[in-house]
Amino acid sequence: MRALILSDLHANWYALEAVLKDAGSGFDQIICCGDIVGYNPHPVQVLDWVRTNCKTVIRGNHDKLVAGLADPEWFNEIALAAAVWTRQRLDASQLAYLSALPQGPLVLEHFVIWHGSPLDEDEYVTAVSEARPCFQHFDMALAFFGHTHLQGGFFSRYGRIGVLDPVPTSEKETVIELQPDSLYMVNPGSIGQPRDDDPRAAYAIFDSEQKTVTLRRVAYPVQQTAEDIRRAGLPSMLAQRLFYGA
Repeated sequence: MRALILSDLHANWYALEAVLKDAGSGFDQIICCGDIVGYNPHPVQVLDWVRTNCKTVIRGNHDKLVAGLADPEWFNEIALAAAVWTRQRLDASQLAYLSALPQGPLVLEHFVIWHGSPLDEDEYVTAVSEARPCFQHFDMALAFFGHTHLQGGFFSRYGRIGVLDPVPTSEKETVIELQPDSLYMVNPGSIGQPRDDDPRAAYAIFDSEQKTVTLRRVAYPVQQTAEDIRRAGLPSMLAQRLFYGA
């Protein structure tokens, strides 16, 4: 079984298009770890594509915010402005879809998915100290998560926690060979708004026969998304940060 693993699309249609072209075909499933909307100017296109093509989707914190299910006090002014703008552009069926998205963790055939952590869907896991307690709540040996916009993740082997690095900026992919004596918590990275100093869209491919997870990066027309952000009247910082992956 081959699965295309996506996360944090954040309404960036040009980035999603580039990922789909780069990934090609031949996938049995497409999985989304949350945050379909927020920040960027193409919520309708991205949301409709996810509804049509993703077999399994869980909610992210921005999906909850746009759907009216999250406390706005947890979000900064820019995120709130983008959420209000997004909500005004979605119809009733699209908002209902966001409202009905399940909360992670969600156990699938070969792996588990969640947005933040298995303990809290809104928790940011960016360091070994934060990842350690997560491994005590594993239902399977492999989990995919998002939320941080940082590609990579963590592994646990004989009680030792290690770090999975993102794809180097000089490369297009990194292959993780899954070991039978290890647990893995893999973040495919963000398609719509990377924050690991690499502006390229990020995603992952899982192959159950090869027992691998491949992390990938692909360039997309950032300038087009930035222009659409400014044209839409969204906060200009949302355009600026895309050029730096920050």
